[in-house]
This record gives sequence, structure tokens and C-alpha cells, in this order.
Amino acid sequence: MASSATQHAGGLVLHAAAARGDLALLQRHRWLRKLCINWRDAEGRTPLHLACANGHVDVVQFLLRQKCKLNPRDNLKNTPLMRAVACKQEGCVAVLLEHGADPNVADRGGGTALHLAVHTASVSVAGILLQHNAQIDAQNKMGCTPLALAVSCSCKEMVEFLLEKGANVNARDCSGR
Repeated sequence: MASSATQHAGGLVLHAAAARGDLALLQRHRWLRKLCINWRDAEGRTPLHLACANGHVDVVQFLLRQKCKLNPRDNLKNTPLMRAVACKQEGCVAVLLEHGADPNVADRGGGTALHLAVHTASVSVAGILLQHNAQIDAQNKMGCTPLALAVSCSCKEMVEFLLEKGANVNARDCSGR
């Protein structure tokens, strides 16, 4: 069994490689992969979180083939899918969803990946999420649906898209609005 110092160092190597998209390094260090594939940094992020945030589809696919956890949450309760959505990384979003990532997991504020897609005004990412059963009328802890969020952000294109996809125009938030 490896020492915690070895695991920590190995985890740092994997995190750095995943963040910068260094697939060759990840492939070379088999012992690191097995030991640290789900290791978390100080912010609770796994290598998959970092690869997704930086749009490294090849690294995401590699980590998934190595059987990393698909829906781990960081300290803010964000999953790798949420990081990919927040950073508008469509390729990573698609790969994660094809492998079974849950688009309806909520972060610490109750927002889902679809709420994040609305916040970043990414209609294309919202479309991918809806194709994979994202709940169009999910409410965050304030009771806001993605449609309500799009309206409050004055994102006309997103409002039109969500209405076209069947969002409930009568949904109310916690304040009854």
C-alpha cells in the first residue's frame, strides 16, 4: 500500500496532467492512475473536474475508460458535468452525458447543469442537456427555474429556446413570482 505522501504527490501529478490535457503523461503512469484517479485537491476537485473545465475531451474519455467516478462533487457540490457546462465545453458535456452523467444533480444552491447553461447563455449546451433528460423546470433553492433565470438575465435567445422546448411559463419561485 502506498503512503499518503505518495498518494498526495501522485494526485498532484494527475491533476496537473488533466488540467493541461497531457494525455501522454496520464497514459505513462499506470500506477498513478490506479492509485489517484479519484484523488481530490484542496477544493475537492478530481482530475475529471479539471479535464472537463479545460475542455480536454481526450483526457475525459481516457479517465472514464480508467473507471473514474462519473459524478463526484467538489467542495461547492459541483460535478464534472457542471464544470464542463459552466466553462461551455460542449464536447466534454456530450461525452459525460453519453457515459451516464446525471444532468439533474444540484449544486449547493440547488442549481442544476441546465441552470448553469442558462447562466452562461449557452443554448447549444442547454440543448445537449435536454436531449439527455435534464429537467427543464427544475427549481433551485430560491425556486427559480431555468426559464425564470433566463428571463432575469434578459437572455432572449435562451428564453425562446426554453419555451420552444416546453418550459412551464406558469412556474413560480419561492416568492410566488
